[in-house]
Amino acid sequence: MSETMERLAGAATLEEVQRIVRTTARSSLAAHGATLVLLDGDLCYYADEDSMSPLWKGQRFPAVNCISGWAMLNRQTVAIRDIRFDARIPQEAYRPTFVRSLVMAPILRPEPIGAIGCYWAIPHTATLAETMALETLALEAGAALERFPEGLPARGFFS
Repeated sequence: MSETMERLAGAATLEEVQRIVRTTARSSLAAHGATLVLLDGDLCYYADEDSMSPLWKGQRFPAVNCISGWAMLNRQTVAIRDIRFDARIPQEAYRPTFVRSLVMAPILRPEPIGAIGCYWAIPHTATLAETMALETLALEAGAALERFPEGLPARGFFS
């Protein structure tokens, strides 16, 4: 993780931060997909992704209706072994995708500014090591993202 911290600290653009975050999240957790979500008022903006097939990059969803919003609202990481059996998951958004399992960590600075999610195509129970790795990445990502306030969406939802 120290190499990732150095890369994030040296990132010259918001796009570079996003690329480092999404690729690190996916590779460190051996996930089938990873996403970086930014809070945009009361919406979750799926800013970037690294995935085996397209998910939601560029789309916005009400924070109260998606799992990344849940992680931000509750200020805690959430891991779901099988999304088909969790009421917090908007099934209509996930049904056409490969996603069956996920872990989502909020990016808090100290208020939520986003979340990082990892996805698996099979039922997967996130380990303590995976959860801690994603939370550490979220902490570092928050510091890196705040260096580019002009590129971050509005954060009015929690203010």
